[in-house]
Amino acid sequence: MSLNSIFQYFVPKDKKIFFPLFEQASNNVVVMATSLVDAVNSTNAGTREELYKHIDKLENKGDEITHQIYLELGKNFITPFDREDIHALATAIDDVADNIQGAANRMLLYRIDDLNEHIRKLSELILQASLDLEKAIRELKDIRNVRAIADSCIRINSVENQADYVFDRAVADLFLYETDAIRLIKYKEIYAALETATDRCEDAANVMESILVKNA
Repeated sequence: MSLNSIFQYFVPKDKKIFFPLFEQASNNVVVMATSLVDAVNSTNAGTREELYKHIDKLENKGDEITHQIYLELGKNFITPFDREDIHALATAIDDVADNIQGAANRMLLYRIDDLNEHIRKLSELILQASLDLEKAIRELKDIRNVRAIADSCIRINSVENQADYVFDRAVADLFLYETDAIRLIKYKEIYAALETATDRCEDAANVMESILVKNA
């Protein structure tokens, strides 16, 4: 095999192959977050269970997309931006999905029927952050859209700060008013998974801001 043939093996047929995968991953997170909001606002236990199971299937789909990104990263010598940023962004998006699924799974397994205002608010914040994440991801293929990407990242950071406040208030209320230790543990785990999902959205935003700086 000639040197040129070896080099051609590492050159992607489509240098933009990563962008559709990132868009699929971020859209999958939005669908998951939407299903979560629908679940925690539903008064029907059967509907909630179906939505939780749907979230579980979507998380598996997200894992497959992330795995595909990692495979493409290993196969392609030329990438649209730094390899470590591609890996970090894929991991952060996958972590958002993992925490949404983790919260939904706990609510299902722990048989949580009292979906209080803190759970509903944190779920709404996850959806807000996910929508901005998807918007920023879609702009990445044209790195000249610096303002649009930066604005989305700023909004994600703001949502994460709001989620921190809601989480702190929720945990404070637990320790003030909850007398059942097992119930306290269940709710604290759910709050933590929901709040962490917004943290991972912020991680993804930080990666995109890093990409902007490097490509300025």
